[in-house]
Amino acid sequence: MTQKRAVIIGSGFGGLSLGIRLQAMGFQTTIVEQMDQPGGRAAVRHQDGYVFDMGPTVITVPHFIEELFSLQPGDQTLDNPDFPEAVLRAKRVREGVSGGTETSKYCEIVPILPFYRIYFDDGTFFDYDGDPESTRRQIEAIEPRDLEGYERFHRDAQAIFERGFLELGYTYFGDVSTMLKVVPDLLKLDAVRTLFSFTSRYFISDKLRQVFSFETLLVGGNPLRVPAIYAMIHFVEKTWGIHYVKGGTGALVRAFVRKFEELGGTMRYSAPVARIDVEDGRGNRSTGRGRRVAAGVTLADGERLDADVVVSNADYATTYTKLIDRRCRPWNPDFKVRALRYSMSLVVIYFGFRKTAEPLDLRHHNIILGPRYEELLTDIFDRKILAEDFSQYLHVPTLTDPSLAPEGHHAAYTLIPVPHNGSGIDWSEHGPKLVETVLGFLDDRGYIPGLRERLTTMSFVTPDYFEGPLASYLGNAFGVEPRLTHSAFFRPHNRSEDIESLYLVGASTQPGAGTPSVMMSAKMTARLVAEDHPDVAAERPSLSVADAAK
Repeated sequence: MTQKRAVIIGSGFGGLSLGIRLQAMGFQTTIVEQMDQPGGRAAVRHQDGYVFDMGPTVITVPHFIEELFSLQPGDQTLDNPDFPEAVLRAKRVREGVSGGTETSKYCEIVPILPFYRIYFDDGTFFDYDGDPESTRRQIEAIEPRDLEGYERFHRDAQAIFERGFLELGYTYFGDVSTMLKVVPDLLKLDAVRTLFSFTSRYFISDKLRQVFSFETLLVGGNPLRVPAIYAMIHFVEKTWGIHYVKGGTGALVRAFVRKFEELGGTMRYSAPVARIDVEDGRGNRSTGRGRRVAAGVTLADGERLDADVVVSNADYATTYTKLIDRRCRPWNPDFKVRALRYSMSLVVIYFGFRKTAEPLDLRHHNIILGPRYEELLTDIFDRKILAEDFSQYLHVPTLTDPSLAPEGHHAAYTLIPVPHNGSGIDWSEHGPKLVETVLGFLDDRGYIPGLRERLTTMSFVTPDYFEGPLASYLGNAFGVEPRLTHSAFFRPHNRSEDIESLYLVGASTQPGAGTPSVMMSAKMTARLVAEDHPDVAAERPSLSVADAAK
């Protein structure tokens, strides 16, 4: 029997994770990437002897990575029934070791402590490291009355984590009935109110409300709008820690590419897709769904790649409005796709600077909060205006890995949440001004003293980069915004409702954005492909998550 073919559009973490799974399942898989390197948002910038990760830098849930590296030809991708308890029992995970046996063959992953240093506008800070005693000491120093509130928050957030992540993490909400089954539990856990409102029930201090709600900004979510189920992020990090890949996140991307190619997969770079080819009444009709079938893709240079399965790791809105004829998608018309709320965007500044005799008093991951919290979030997400104040995530990987910069220098990037391009902001005018203001702030406020004089290289991207080279609708940075009305069944589906043998993977699909969620999305989509193409069923049992955790 002829081997079935799969084409994946985009080589972000979702596309690469799914490519490894499909290739292991038995598909002959090709990943087409419009840029000249893999990674999508996780691309790498080489500049004046420095190496800069351009996108994600926070690595969590390392056993997800171990599972991917452990896959071999013939391995299934369906869920292990004893997940998650077997994982939590596993010695490797319980002790917080970063890399498993298979991971160590491809890359080196190390833990980062503290997870984040969170700076407040008054110059004080909170080291979030997941250690209960350290956390309690710092809470007591800020607001002693909040110690009791933290105990209640910890208990209730753990319950949300156990139900929302451990039990429902891989649940695919393809129909309303699946969602309705879990609604009573979510209501009981109070997980449908907004995260900031949920957090405010437990803490008197504004500082602590910020500490225990800011994390959703790292997946494109407004703490004032995301449902409280996202409190599970606190426990995901607390349970498995925060990690760093030596050589940067780009080293993990290259490792995934290596694994994919070892399994026999094909990478195509500088190969933008012009359209997804849809045929009427032909192709695999085994599922009985839909009247149209994805039959391959046509590249911008006119080359046609035929396929039995087409998967888009591209932006959700771009996939449907730019790559598929509107006549082929009655369930996903333009107005419906564009009516969704999309995440904010980013200005990201990549810069290198000389070290001095005085050590840098920063941590690997730094959250620097501005004077306003709720008001600034409203400016970014709702009013879509560029405020005079800002918050930022400052990443200094050379504190852990000096290899990313010339000797005697540091490499860093700082990420500033800003409105997406639905704002109408002219970034050619306002981008350089914001960059100058932010770098001046880091110097003047003493985060990097003398930065102006020590600076040796600098570049930046704005929402125009996300809308242009990354082909992201309105220049959004994280896909569909994670709010209650965009969750579960209401989030874009990993299996197309319109077109048979067309699937989606990545930040905009279920379960959501963030590196671990995107890898979960890949496993969900692989499971759907396996259901729809039983003739490519694996013969060997899957590597269980428990085995991967040993």
